Amino acid sequence: MPLSLRENAQCREENTLNIPKLNIGGLVADMPIIQGAMGIGVSGPRLAAAVALEGGVGVLSGVNMGYNEPDFQTNPLQANLRALKDQIALARSLAPKGILGINLMVAMNHYAEVARAAVQEGIDLIISGAGLPLKLPEYVKGTATRIAPIVSSGRAAKFILQYWEKHFGRTADMVVVEGPQAGGHLGFPEEVLDTPQAPTLGSLIREVVEVVAPLRENFRAHIPVIAAGGVYSGADIADCLSSGADGVQMATRFVATHECDAHPRFKEAYVAAREEDVVIIKSPVGMPGRALNNAFIQSLAVSGKKIRKCFGCLQGCNPKVAPYCISTALISAVTGNVDEGLIFTGSQVHRIDRIVSVKQLMADLMQELQVAAG
Repeated sequence: MPLSLRENAQCREENTLNIPKLNIGGLVADMPIIQGAMGIGVSGPRLAAAVALEGGVGVLSGVNMGYNEPDFQTNPLQANLRALKDQIALARSLAPKGILGINLMVAMNHYAEVARAAVQEGIDLIISGAGLPLKLPEYVKGTATRIAPIVSSGRAAKFILQYWEKHFGRTADMVVVEGPQAGGHLGFPEEVLDTPQAPTLGSLIREVVEVVAPLRENFRAHIPVIAAGGVYSGADIADCLSSGADGVQMATRFVATHECDAHPRFKEAYVAAREEDVVIIKSPVGMPGRALNNAFIQSLAVSGKKIRKCFGCLQGCNPKVAPYCISTALISAVTGNVDEGLIFTGSQVHRIDRIVSVKQLMADLMQELQVAAG
C-alpha cells in the first residue's frame, strides 16, 4: 500500500536523523547533497526539481538553456533568456518549497545578463566557476539570491573571497571546491590530471576550509564548504565530511536517473561506459575536460569539425581556429545523437550499472552514508 505524504515525510526524517543538514545562508537542505549542473540541457528543471523535492539542492545548467527554442539559431541570447525564465518557473512549480540553484560559467558571453535574469526570476542560489566570478555580488545586491564560487584551490578561494570583501563588503554564502576527478571542464593543468601529482579532494577541502575559517568569524556566519569531483557513494560523502566539508556536489550519478532531462541514449551511454572509455580532451576554449571516448572524440584525432554556425556562447572561443563547436557537440549528445556529440562525464562513470529514480538514488546515498559514518 502506498505511503501517505505524512508517512513519507516521517520515513525520510527517521532515515536522516544522523545526517547533517546543509545551511546555505539560511536556506536549509535536509540532505548535504547538491546536484551538480551539467550542460547543455542535461540538468534541466525536471532533474533539479526532483533533487530539491528529496531534500537536496537542485541545480540548473545555465549554458545555452534555449537550445530547444525556435529562434535559438537566429537569436540565441533572447532564446536563452526566455528559456531561463521558463525553466526556473517550471522547476519552482514542481518543487515549490525546494532549494533551486543555477550554475553559470564566468567564461560564457552575456554572463552578467544571464545572472541578473536568474536573480529576477527568484533563483535561490547562483553557483559560478570556469573563471573568477569577481563581480557576482554586484548582480545579486539587494536580493535574496545566495552566491557560491567554484574553486580548485585554496589560493583561488582566498583571492575571490578577499576581492568580494574588499569591493562589496560581503562574502560567499557557500564555496564549492572541485577536485581533479570531476567531469566537464576542469580547473587543473592537463599534465597533472590522472597522475600522482594531482591533489586529493581531501587535501583541497582542508585548504579551502582554512581559507574560509577567518571569514566565518569576521562575518559571524557559517560558510559551508562543498566538495565536488569524483564523489560517487555515501562512503565518499562520509570521507568528504570527515575532511571538513559540509556537503558534496554530485553530477555524474544524477545522469543515470529517470528524471534527468537528457535523452535516454545519453543516459544509456553512461550505463555502458567502462573505465577505459573515459579520456581527457581539450575544449575549444583551451581548457582540459573529461569525457567519454566515443566516435565524435575519435574523429577529432583525424580532422577537426568545421564550425558552420557560431552561437557566441563562450569567451575565448575563436570559430576560425577552434577544432569544433562545443555547443553543437553538446546539443547533439543531449538530444540523443550520442555518436556525434560530446559526452562530458566524471571519473567514476564506469561504476554506474542502471538507471534509477532520484528518490531511490538519494535514499541509497543516505543509507550508505549512515553505514560509513557508523
